[in-house]
Amino acid sequence: MASVLGRLEERERAARKRVEELQAELEAAQSEWDEWLIARRRGGEVWDGGETAGRDGETARTPGGNEAAGPSAARPGSVVPVRREGLSAEVLAPEYRQVMGLLAERRATGGQPLNCREITALLGLEAVPAKIEGVRVKLKRLVARGWAHEPVPGRFVCGGGRDGGS
Repeated sequence: MASVLGRLEERERAARKRVEELQAELEAAQSEWDEWLIARRRGGEVWDGGETAGRDGETARTPGGNEAAGPSAARPGSVVPVRREGLSAEVLAPEYRQVMGLLAERRATGGQPLNCREITALLGLEAVPAKIEGVRVKLKRLVARGWAHEPVPGRFVCGGGRDGGS
């Protein structure tokens, strides 16, 4: 019986040692992950000139207890995030998603780039200078953040690349 208990204690010690090693490894990985999240958030702030600090996504808690901003559906009136790989138009505010939808639809049908007046009308807005200017500002912001492209001044297409793709 003593040898059985001895073997059990030996296995228990080995398991405890392995758990302690894994916990130390997990803590190191969580710390590194937290640092990368902070670096990404800071890089986004620098890239956007500080406009998106804590506003372009929901704030979540990491397992280490730190806050991390992640992409989520934007609130109306929020800043347009810089487009990057893996980020869908769902992170944009509803008005921006509507504009992107029109541009994507036009691209899918092989149509010509749209101007602000055309987009304003397609959105169902009255084509008055104030509404057209509001749409123009949105389009310029989408271009600046890589969501749209302006191949000819005043005309817009979906995607930030030279080929108009997203």
